[in-house]
Amino acid sequence: MPHLEHEIRLGGPGGLVAGVDEVGRGPLAGPVLAAAVILPPRMPESLIRLIDDSKKLTPARRLLAFAALRDSAALIALGAASVADITRLNILHASMLAMARALARLPMTPTHALIDGNRAPVTPIACTTLVGGDGVSLSIAAASIIAKVTRDRLMANLAIRYPVYAWERNAGYAAAAHRAGIMAHGACRHHRPGFGSLLQGN
Repeated sequence: MPHLEHEIRLGGPGGLVAGVDEVGRGPLAGPVLAAAVILPPRMPESLIRLIDDSKKLTPARRLLAFAALRDSAALIALGAASVADITRLNILHASMLAMARALARLPMTPTHALIDGNRAPVTPIACTTLVGGDGVSLSIAAASIIAKVTRDRLMANLAIRYPVYAWERNAGYAAAAHRAGIMAHGACRHHRPGFGSLLQGN
């Protein structure tokens, strides 16, 4: 289960530590989105129990944790990299850009950032990377929940205008309904160039 050991060790007296995670590296369509979260200094046990790696939570539990985080004293910011950014930079560098944008938009500048993965974004903030960080760091796990729910909602909103791809169910990933929509109707401007090989299962 995620814990606060890394936040306590790196924050020190009066320090602010932000957890950062991104979602959306693998889809055929839509942006990559990152969240940065600075948890409140006194976390209620009820909130701690709700937070885990977003991939381990049921959709209902994820929404509950999302609402609890938004209603808490946590500082939260989002950053995105568009399909144009992904095309220009590649998905890895676009993910780093989304993380940097999320950190830059926090209402208070953290003294340290915990980054999920093995690579840190370009930022003046000191960073520590944690592979599998959303499973061990409470602030990264919180960021994973914020990023996942926000991106899923964004793709569901896009699905209203582009219903043939069933994004409200697959969030732009290469699900069967999404692939069928592309084969029948072609791609739209929200699709990432180079997705064709994924359609073939390569």
